[in-house]
Amino acid sequence: MNYTYYIADAFTKKAFNGAQVAVFPEAEGLNAQQMTLVARELNLSETVFLSKIGKSGNRFQMKLFSPLGEVDFASQAIISAAFALAANGRLKLNNTHTPVVFQLNSGDVEANVSSTDGKPDFVQFTRTVSPVVDYFAPSEAELASFLGIDAAYIDNNKYATRLVSCGVPYLIVPTFYYETLREAKFDFAAWSQSIAPQTAAQEFLLVSPKTPAQNTDFAVRLLGPNIGAHEDPPIGSAIPALAAYLCSFDHLQKGTYTFAVERGDEAKRRSVLNLEMDHKGEDTLTLRVGGEAVKVSEGTMFIPEA
Repeated sequence: MNYTYYIADAFTKKAFNGAQVAVFPEAEGLNAQQMTLVARELNLSETVFLSKIGKSGNRFQMKLFSPLGEVDFASQAIISAAFALAANGRLKLNNTHTPVVFQLNSGDVEANVSSTDGKPDFVQFTRTVSPVVDYFAPSEAELASFLGIDAAYIDNNKYATRLVSCGVPYLIVPTFYYETLREAKFDFAAWSQSIAPQTAAQEFLLVSPKTPAQNTDFAVRLLGPNIGAHEDPPIGSAIPALAAYLCSFDHLQKGTYTFAVERGDEAKRRSVLNLEMDHKGEDTLTLRVGGEAVKVSEGTMFIPEA
């Protein structure tokens, strides 16, 4: 059968920036094997398959695949899916705000699409997580060796390296300077000789409170043994862990906080994610992630029966 799909750049207003996501807004009839093959064929960070639940209401089942297999959650997938549904008319937009619910493997996600003149211009979704924060971490010397940075630039004053999981563990490493995370380069040999593999984290999120833009609060970058040396992958899946990480420090008083987080740079698909979180000092954390998206292409794929 022929299936229409869209490619959207999420967390950006500028085409050919942000996170590339393919969305099949009418994926009814496709099975997991077919979805796997399609995701491999497109070879993007995520490919989203949507199926309408019920005859009325804005509720969709979302299946999410990377070229390596099915994944449970990615912020950029939700943003792109909402924009793609609006683009093909499957999501009827109200005057200003249109609710939509996505049923993922990790649970339901409620999103809200803001629109102007019948066109989507911003999506925000809400998620509640149960973070696990572990203070065990490799030494600064070990971190510096396999991240390719100077140990003196690891921030151990206001922040500290911590392992945070909201389903997927990330070792979050704070740096004083933006340039440090941009210049970092993962060293597999040094990593394998360190205690880092014992933390169970396969990805490391470098975070800097200094950014080149006046309208962003943090710059972040993912590195790890399964990430190419020159890659700068999307960080949507790590945003819940970043929120929990920030809330784990005593100097962040209870309250609602809003941050703008940037990934990449003008040469490497810059993204800006809007993060809002309700820090109540409880076992669960509610956060809202928002962003824009740009539709860059539309196509049709013939998918044989599997």
